[in-house]
Amino acid sequence: MEKVWNIREPDEKLVRHLYRRLGCHPVTAAVLVNRGIDSERAAEVFFRPSLRDIETLFCLKDLEKASLRIARAVENHEKILIFGDYDVDGITATAVLYQFLKHTGANVSFYIPHRIDEGYGLRPEHIRELADEENPGVIVTVDCGSTGHDAVSQASEAGIDVVITDHHDIEDLPPALAIVNPKRKDCSSGLEHLAGVGVAFSLLMHLRKDLREKGFFVNAPEPNLKESCDLVALGTVADVVPLIAENRVITRTGLEIMNASPRPGIRALVEVCGIRKPALNAEDIAFRLGPRLNAAGRMEHAELGVRLLTTSDDQEARSLAEHVNSLNSRRQSTEAGILRRIEKYLEEWPGILEKRALVLADEQWHQGVLGIVASRLAEKYRRPVVLFCANNGAWAGSARSLPGIDLYHCISACSGHLETFGGHSMAAGLRADRSQLDSFRNAFETIIRNNCPDSVFVSGVEIDCTVSFDMISENLADEIARLEPFGEKNPEPLFAAHDIEVVFSKLIGERHLRLMLRQPVSGKKQTFPAVWFNVDPEKPVPQRFEQMAFRLRWNYYNGRKDIQLIVEETRQETGK
Repeated sequence: MEKVWNIREPDEKLVRHLYRRLGCHPVTAAVLVNRGIDSERAAEVFFRPSLRDIETLFCLKDLEKASLRIARAVENHEKILIFGDYDVDGITATAVLYQFLKHTGANVSFYIPHRIDEGYGLRPEHIRELADEENPGVIVTVDCGSTGHDAVSQASEAGIDVVITDHHDIEDLPPALAIVNPKRKDCSSGLEHLAGVGVAFSLLMHLRKDLREKGFFVNAPEPNLKESCDLVALGTVADVVPLIAENRVITRTGLEIMNASPRPGIRALVEVCGIRKPALNAEDIAFRLGPRLNAAGRMEHAELGVRLLTTSDDQEARSLAEHVNSLNSRRQSTEAGILRRIEKYLEEWPGILEKRALVLADEQWHQGVLGIVASRLAEKYRRPVVLFCANNGAWAGSARSLPGIDLYHCISACSGHLETFGGHSMAAGLRADRSQLDSFRNAFETIIRNNCPDSVFVSGVEIDCTVSFDMISENLADEIARLEPFGEKNPEPLFAAHDIEVVFSKLIGERHLRLMLRQPVSGKKQTFPAVWFNVDPEKPVPQRFEQMAFRLRWNYYNGRKDIQLIVEETRQETGK
């Protein structure tokens, strides 16, 4: 299916005002306006994010109550147990909280459930086991806990205070001592964009303040929270939350720390990834570091990731990084096998793709990779996808959605056919009795078909503006680079150009093209190098493109820095 191109047309007066006042390139001004940045002050904050801008994190409801309880536990040397999730967000949140509390001398340990054997979130059986083995006075959940009503009640009966820090959708509040979750209905902080690690970081900011006011650090050094921003950035980018406001500040700070003085675990991860360039960026986290950390929980145990990120020993870091790298290779192979099987099934039964939602199950599928496979299928077939596998006598599933479809609420509407579920608008985990699969599939299809407009099922390309080759310059490339880090709600700018001639092309590797491009109608007659990834090597390379969608980047090679275009989409006939 051909994608629909949406070439945005930002307000010309705003663009003109911004580039004149900022002294920036008109194209940069257009991108800023598209991102909702339409004043000098907003641009100043965007271009120069500072940790001073994140004091808003103190606005989270129950933050003070949670902080004071943990401060008391630190002072009294009560046992504190951190209960985390098994994805990168949960791993980094666990690591950040654990290292901070260790620095204070607290009596602290952490626990992350096994993804397949135990499943997501805090459960009553965890309370029974942890109460016997750990005997904590306080349990602090990170990136989970909002749906753990029974577990929290059981903890209370056992005399354990539970502090929940989370960012997932929440309906009824569990009976916890404190629930720090920006998505609770009575929280007016406006911080719904935070990842789980961002919420945990907010708690630590308040906790450090409370301990400072109690005189705790009179004879001991305060923990340096800025040094933890690398982990907060890692979890924030990997969880695909909006890179705006506080998330942008922390991610940018975290990337600076990773590039200036990376901790042993991150340095070892970068080495096993084979990343060789002047500086890491958010794309490296999203597509290289994050998947390897996630592979620990998907294929073995997420505890490996916490150990990797908290070790101070270079040799241990290297060993752990190599291990999670091998787990990632195994994950890729397992994922590819499931995808091949599903694609073959869809070829044999094409009528399934007449449905608005794709709900499939197989007893043999590996639960640890279902979310990734569902995400790839949702992107390819432009519909929500739910994949189930067998788990302890029931169906365990992972679901992924499309922008514009609130997956959590759609699944919630079908909850009568489920044992448990949880998640947010784009991703969810769920569990169903063996007998309920067909009824869930039918109910989910009905909800999606009746409540989602046709437009959300059409693949689109969002383009910032049309750019001629005459407008491309080193100055513009520098300004585009300053818009980083790119991610959710701050995508890397995508531009359109018309009537592009292919001067030279060469296949590199198996599926990539190196090109030299020029625009015959341009006055400067500039020629730019370009790369086009994942092309069909059997198809001839066109001599020209009527329209081309591309990104503008710096290419670093052998100590040189050159402008390079990244070809994303092409169209041969104007108006299609």
